[in-house]
Amino acid sequence: MADKQLLHLVFGGQVKDPQSLEFGDLSKVDIVGIFATYAEAEQAWRSVSQANVDDAMTKYVVVHLHKLLQPEE
Repeated sequence: MADKQLLHLVFGGQVKDPQSLEFGDLSKVDIVGIFATYAEAEQAWRSVSQANVDDAMTKYVVVHLHKLLQPEE
């Protein structure tokens, strides 16, 4: 049996405060993509985060969609 698909979402943008995850303008949030494994999501997150390393007001995150879609597992 193949490994179970565990979806992850990578997104980010400008935050109101660099110590929070409250985004300033939700219409400008950058959705990087949905990935089938955490490793793929982490690679995308690292890439986009590194590209924005000089901007403390820009943050990207990885969300474990599979935990939201099927919390009982």
